[in-house]
Amino acid sequence: MARPKSEDKRNAILEAATRLFAERGLYRCSNVRDIETSWRRRWKPCLTYFETKDDLINALYQEIKLELADAMMSDFPRKKNVRSKLQHVWDRYVNWGIAHPKQRKALAQLQVSEALTKSLEKLGGAPFVEFQTMIRDAIDGRVFRHDLPGGNLSRNRWQPWWRQR
Repeated sequence: MARPKSEDKRNAILEAATRLFAERGLYRCSNVRDIETSWRRRWKPCLTYFETKDDLINALYQEIKLELADAMMSDFPRKKNVRSKLQHVWDRYVNWGIAHPKQRKALAQLQVSEALTKSLEKLGGAPFVEFQTMIRDAIDGRVFRHDLPGGNLSRNRWQPWWRQR
């Protein structure tokens, strides 16, 4: 009978992968063995949890994305105005990025990976549906200032420095 998988070992592997992807980049880690070397364990336990590097990438993406969503959307002020909601989400996002720099770097790598499955990309965006609705409301309600650079490109009020005369 096979031994049950340990959640602690799985989390340790994901933590090692996060650290490795943040330091080296996603494509400088050729396979699961690079991660197990970083984890300082032999490769068989790693393969018990993730058969391929793509499986590991998808699991790590889901883990970090859910952690980010939880940080951004916890205590979300649903009854406040759009500006307060935007401020809440922005503050939480920045604080999460500062508190978790390796996860932020790894997530940036993972989001552009071709290894992500389409269903997981959609699943990763699911916790942010309320956020996306809030952004549409902010645009419709003209909460964003129009006098900021790039805020009103249709009237050519702002041009990049290389086009200014």
